[in-house]
Amino acid sequence: MKRILLTLLSVLLPAALWAQDFDAVYAKTEYATQYGAKIYQGAVQPVWLDDDTFVYRTTEPGGDAWYRVSGGVRTPIDKAAFESATRTPRRGGPAMPAFDGRARRPLRVASPDSSLVAFVRDNNVWVSKPDDSEPCQLSFDGTDGEPYIRVQWSPDGTKLSAMKREVVQERQIQLRESRPADQVQPRYRYLDYAKPGDRLPQATPALFDVAARRQLPLDRPVPRDQYSLSLGRWSPDSKFFTFEYNQRGHQLYEYNAVDAATGAVRTLARETSNTFIYYNDLWRYLFSDGSRSLWISERDDWRHLYLIDTRTLQMRQLTRGEWNVREIHKVDEAGGFILAYANGLAAASGEDPYNKHLVKIDIASGRVTDLTPENANHTVSFNRSFTAFVDNYSRPDQPVVSVLRSAADGRVLQELQRMDISALMKDGYTMPEVFCAKGRDGVTDIWGTIYRPFHFNPRKKYPVVEYIYAGPHDSHVVKDFAAAPPRFSHLLELGFIVVTIDGMGTDNRSKSFQDVAWRDLKDAGFPDRILWIQAAQAKYKYMDTSKMGIYGYSAGGQNAMAALLFHPEFYKVGVALCGCHDNRMDKIWWNEQWMGYPIGPWYSESSNVDNAWRLEGKLFLINGELDDNVDPASTLQVVSELIKHGKDFEQMYLPGYSHNLGAAWINRRVFEFFWRHCR
Repeated sequence: MKRILLTLLSVLLPAALWAQDFDAVYAKTEYATQYGAKIYQGAVQPVWLDDDTFVYRTTEPGGDAWYRVSGGVRTPIDKAAFESATRTPRRGGPAMPAFDGRARRPLRVASPDSSLVAFVRDNNVWVSKPDDSEPCQLSFDGTDGEPYIRVQWSPDGTKLSAMKREVVQERQIQLRESRPADQVQPRYRYLDYAKPGDRLPQATPALFDVAARRQLPLDRPVPRDQYSLSLGRWSPDSKFFTFEYNQRGHQLYEYNAVDAATGAVRTLARETSNTFIYYNDLWRYLFSDGSRSLWISERDDWRHLYLIDTRTLQMRQLTRGEWNVREIHKVDEAGGFILAYANGLAAASGEDPYNKHLVKIDIASGRVTDLTPENANHTVSFNRSFTAFVDNYSRPDQPVVSVLRSAADGRVLQELQRMDISALMKDGYTMPEVFCAKGRDGVTDIWGTIYRPFHFNPRKKYPVVEYIYAGPHDSHVVKDFAAAPPRFSHLLELGFIVVTIDGMGTDNRSKSFQDVAWRDLKDAGFPDRILWIQAAQAKYKYMDTSKMGIYGYSAGGQNAMAALLFHPEFYKVGVALCGCHDNRMDKIWWNEQWMGYPIGPWYSESSNVDNAWRLEGKLFLINGELDDNVDPASTLQVVSELIKHGKDFEQMYLPGYSHNLGAAWINRRVFEFFWRHCR
């Protein structure tokens, strides 16, 4: 018994002393969250009052301050004047309509002249007078299993477009709330949640001649292998309406027009790929005369604008080069130009290719003018007429500069303010570093950021942790200045270096760069990430990667565990929060996009569940029982396999928590894990 007690003490006493040591150190890191309060004159968030005037609030060393900018003159105002001016705020110009047809419209819709109403009754399309008199049934093929769900008038009020869609019982997952606030017993809820391979509802567009009280058949059937079919919009001249067809598997996408007189279907744009078409990056705009349409495509490996003649179906590439059109702000048909975000225009000169710039694109020639030429990431806010805009630009290693610019030529009309971080620097703040190294091919530049501890000493050694999110749908390294990154400022204060990297397989570079993710989410850009970290370590000897750590949330949780499974020679300690650990278990839209359809053996090859036997190093799994984004069973299946193979790991399964696991108590446990195992 004495020997047993001595053994227990030898195990428990050091653990207790360690926990006490961590608590004392962690308590001293709380001031890291206050670093933001030592920043003055941050990014200007304008509230536009008219085309020439806006107000904004800022923080100065003496406290909050308010300003009015009008006619190029900045005038201090008091809080009451600011609040009075912003009671009915008009922030920037109107948003451009997306025209993607995915939003469901009311099933009772008045005609343009309000003389008739179209609606769905008993699953079919009807029209009547506004007072419900003289009802007339236009369709007769709608059923309980395949009803009409949407109707839309042509601008001249003579035609109707509609969509009929199957009713399919979607898969449901059960969530268990162990300790509800209002009762003793657990509560169960059911969530509609389609997963890869599930049956999806099929849809059919339809055309009706209201004056003739009849349906006009389309001249070609719509394929029944859809991932989705969305009804678009009518042309302003009422000659056609559009719909979009996304084939299951995301390798074929069509932008179609239906002739209002004949029902003939014409394909305005057809996108094909041997991997996937990232349809979220597609964009369309129909000109007011209906004769032309703008389209964004990656058909030449970069995301560019194309101009389609809707009559001849000829397509002309409007922009080109090794850069991307990111987001459309304004199509000015009268002026003949487009205002858009773009990234990568200055990459050849060494600028971070992810930095967004505002550009002006001439519709006739495709000529591109950079309205925000500074080497930085730019975020803009337009006035109502899109003639001027506030530009906030910064980088992780450069504080924000706010200026007012002309939208005609980008000329700076007025410098508003520059972020003041002098108090932060006096307190020991260490500026992040934007770092670039070659990827796996030895040619492609991989970009990321190095965050060093606030009181950095280059003569010391610092353990390194990577914060990862390799979700293929976007790039994820923050490109703006942020004094205290909310996910890991405490970790920096604990004496860690944190790195964030966009490896191959992510968006906003070339399509071939993103294609690396196809059918191989376990790749997660790790060959690029490891080379990047090794290049940084070769330059900075104080980076200690002997116990390399990694953590992330959601897809980042999947990535963090995959690092330990597939790259144990490099990554030694990982924390996976609310991870999707098997892509067959997760939501359909995200996973079929990257892993393909039908389900093949590559799903298993990328599964953390099926590869759990590979685990080396230290793993900490965290998820919530009420996660409505990633099925909580995904993490529990990993746990089952780890136990089966006799693997050591730690786990927290949190009652009452959903997909958001950013609470202070949870962060403390994450950082505690790295404190224990990476130092």
